[in-house]
Amino acid sequence: MNAMFATKISMLQHVCVVPLARATRHRSFTVSASASTTVTPSRNLTVSSPTSTARAPHVDPRVLLGMSEHDLQQLAVEFGQQSYRGKQLHHLIYKRKAKEIQDFSHLPQAFRNDLIKAGWKIGRSPIYHTVTAADGTVKLLLKLEDNRLIETVGIPVEDEKGSMRLTACVSSQVGCPLRCSFCATGKGGYSRNLQRHEIIEQVLAIEDIFKHRVTNVVFMGMGEPMLNLKSVLDAHQCLNKDVQIGQRMITISTVGVPNTIKKLASHKLQSTLAVSLHAPNQKLREMIVPSAKSYPLDAIMKDCRDYFAETSRRVSFEYALLAGVNDSVEQARELAELLHEWGRGYHVNLIPFNPIEGSEYRRPNKKTVSAFAGALESRKITVSILQTRGLDASAACGQLRNNFQKSPLIIESDREESQSDVAVAY
Repeated sequence: MNAMFATKISMLQHVCVVPLARATRHRSFTVSASASTTVTPSRNLTVSSPTSTARAPHVDPRVLLGMSEHDLQQLAVEFGQQSYRGKQLHHLIYKRKAKEIQDFSHLPQAFRNDLIKAGWKIGRSPIYHTVTAADGTVKLLLKLEDNRLIETVGIPVEDEKGSMRLTACVSSQVGCPLRCSFCATGKGGYSRNLQRHEIIEQVLAIEDIFKHRVTNVVFMGMGEPMLNLKSVLDAHQCLNKDVQIGQRMITISTVGVPNTIKKLASHKLQSTLAVSLHAPNQKLREMIVPSAKSYPLDAIMKDCRDYFAETSRRVSFEYALLAGVNDSVEQARELAELLHEWGRGYHVNLIPFNPIEGSEYRRPNKKTVSAFAGALESRKITVSILQTRGLDASAACGQLRNNFQKSPLIIESDREESQSDVAVAY
């Protein structure tokens, strides 16, 4: 992701005892901590031992969050309940946003007890820390079950009619293995992929904070979504079908991982693909995005052209403007030539750099940003300039998390997982 900004008992004994065996036989479980309170932050948060961070499945088999209404109905029947109890579960999870099974007040106490005894949980994490910017942007740190922290951001925008659009910027990994040179997330190290429910819960947490429906979701938080594509696609389906956010209101961002754009295209989503380009040529891109060495610019552009041909969805290019590095008018012209060479109808989203501690990069002034945008527009490239939000809330992706949890993050099992993921993708 670019640095600016600038994802699932014994049963009622008087009904049946056999369904319990079915419900527990094929589902292993882990009991989570309560998610109903905000945890008091500590600057020395300790993460779990290496044995708890081995490669995790993309779905926790005993988490309710992320399950469809059909799945929840099936689960209810397995516990000897009528199928309509599954519909109630669905409503309580996605509409009422219950955080604990005991909050399911519309369900029989015996059913709730059975779920708890069998190790089921909703899958909501506590809010560890919250920062609110003057412009209303809210950044949250969620504390996961293994004590790792992830960021999610809520960005409210009110239109002329007074209606509010609320965008949730969600993370897909704990940290990021790609280490783009300007990104705060990469500087904090990489731990693991997020599971399906750990992505979905970020959106629900934003809704809880704002007391308002999230209207848009962007996978532009911590991590590279394409390195966790299974969880991202499962979370995408749940956000669309269960949380009821339209596909066209969801954006999946990537810095570029070989073969994954083709895989995403095969799903024919109506969501937007945003590719983090950041440079008009391969040499400069390798300097800014080290992983670009394994995925040349021409290969990315070809995959983007093929993506448009297969999905009829326009690709958006994210371009972080770094003062004196990639923000000249000449580089804007070079970018326009690149885009015209590979097709028509592309959109460029310019993102003035969000300053982060210890970075050698600087934010360009407004005149430079305007000149860059003008050079693109004069060559018939559709351009937008990101309105920077939350500069006083550690807006850069990964910045707030790094303030609270810098180590230990990279351990040997994590490093092997990251390298394995990249190798498989390549």
